[in-house]
Amino acid sequence: MSSVPLIKLNNGVLMPAIGLGCWGGLTLETRAASKHWILNALKTGYRHLDTALGYGTEKSVGEAIRESGIPREEIFVTTKLPPNHAGRVHESLQESLTNAGLDYYDLYLIHWPQTLYYDPNDDEPKNPDGSLIAVESPTFNETWAAMEQVLESGKAKAIGISNFSIKNVEKLLTTAKVIPAINQVELHPYLAQPDLLEYCRSKGIYLTAYTPTGYATVRGDPLIISLAEKYKTSPGQIILGWHVARGNLAVPKSENPARQRDNISVITLTPEDVQAISGLDQGKRLCNKPDSQGKVFGWTAEQMGW
Repeated sequence: MSSVPLIKLNNGVLMPAIGLGCWGGLTLETRAASKHWILNALKTGYRHLDTALGYGTEKSVGEAIRESGIPREEIFVTTKLPPNHAGRVHESLQESLTNAGLDYYDLYLIHWPQTLYYDPNDDEPKNPDGSLIAVESPTFNETWAAMEQVLESGKAKAIGISNFSIKNVEKLLTTAKVIPAINQVELHPYLAQPDLLEYCRSKGIYLTAYTPTGYATVRGDPLIISLAEKYKTSPGQIILGWHVARGNLAVPKSENPARQRDNISVITLTPEDVQAISGLDQGKRLCNKPDSQGKVFGWTAEQMGW
């Protein structure tokens, strides 16, 4: 086991390879209660927190940082621009900074490539059929231009994207002046995304994995269980070791103190075991799958590039 390695992003910023996913659930109660387990993670040794305006935990993240007594500059904090805020990047970032009581974020991501209709009184306005209202403007190319202004302002030390396929990264790069530092995507042994990994790596873009251990579905795979027995560790640690071996970052969410400790105890796997885990790939999404209408937050799988 070793400590969490640091990854140098394409603009020189250092980012811990393992962070804490700070999704707060769907209720105000669970979101407010998140401060406790985020603070525990900081005390355990985490120095990378991954939140989003849509997670409802930016306030908890800021409170946990202040209560931890750890200097702000020692903690890497990511947040994300929601798809319904694509036309109000600067205002949305300021809202996120105010929520957390921070002066800057270390990384600011476009959470989704699609743009959803903005209604100040409704975060998820829907069409009559119940689907989210996707709009054509601004495009993510236009949103990215505003993100580049955010980077210049110093309110974010690095900027990136999330849930972007090769198709949409290529489209973004036709106008981008700044290459994204990160593309955060669903990534685990059942969705290894080798083509996306190779493509982004060729452009200097690192991948950060969400749903990185693939829930109990992947953690319960016979190969993962056998490797956990071989290395005398947990299935989750085996999978996180696989991410680090591939040169990726990962942001597992855990409220459990013991699992939090495990997740930042990085396991070094043999190249043969890394290859064997990669062989589990099924192209299977477990977190954000197309709904019954074939859409993902208002876009078709084709638009997503999936």
